[in-house]
Parts: sequence; C-alpha cells; structure tokens
Amino acid sequence: MAAAYVLVNAAPGRTGDARHQMREIPGVKSAEAVTGAYDIIVHIEGLDISELGNKVVSQIQSIEGVTQTMTCVVVELP
Repeated sequence: MAAAYVLVNAAPGRTGDARHQMREIPGVKSAEAVTGAYDIIVHIEGLDISELGNKVVSQIQSIEGVTQTMTCVVVELP
C-alpha cells in the first residue's frame, strides 16, 4: 500500500467544485480546503507509487480549475 498527500492550487472560485470532484475519485481518503500556499490537500492511497502517480496525473490534474499540484509521498521511517 502506498499513500500520498497532494497539495493542490485551484483557479479562483473553483476550489469547492474541484474538492467535491476529488472526493469522488477511488482511493481518495480526504480532500480538504485549506488556507495558505495551497487551496486543497488531498490524501490518497493506492497499491503502489505507480498507481498514485496515475491518479494524480489522469484524475486530479484533469479536474477543471486545478492549476498546479505537488505530490508528497508518505514514507515509513524507523
């Protein structure tokens, strides 16, 4: 199992719609509007890093109003 947090910027006025669409993507555990440098933080899970990458590129980035993403993969530390 792999997990990541995706930091998303959205076009003005598009944050709410984009967040609702992200919540419908299989593997998305949460999608929350936040203040600060990013507009939405998405927690996603998948079988592996490849699946996470595919979700970000083909599903999250393709949502109308999404202007930029940064993916932060969760790592296990000893």
